[in-house]
Amino acid sequence: MKQDRVPNSACERAGGMRSCCPLSQVRSGTSVRIKQLLAAPELCQRLRELGFCEEKKVRCLLQSRSVVCEVCNVRLGLCARLADSIWVEPIAGRQEAA
Repeated sequence: MKQDRVPNSACERAGGMRSCCPLSQVRSGTSVRIKQLLAAPELCQRLRELGFCEEKKVRCLLQSRSVVCEVCNVRLGLCARLADSIWVEPIAGRQEAA
């Protein structure tokens, strides 16, 4: 089931336009910064233990049915549903060749 919650003001810029998106929508080779975790509290805690903390830099390595990304110099695979609950913002000028 899709999350009905929307990200807070951390994902807004002037004019009310959201600059954030779910990690599942980030293109391969793009570096992003985690802004908000929108999952059950236990799941958010586990994500933080794995390094998916707010304001942490993450690089998306592969987009398919699952998402492979690099955080804290470790590559991790996430299902698309879980990646939908991790809201990120792009880091300016940080797209690299996939």
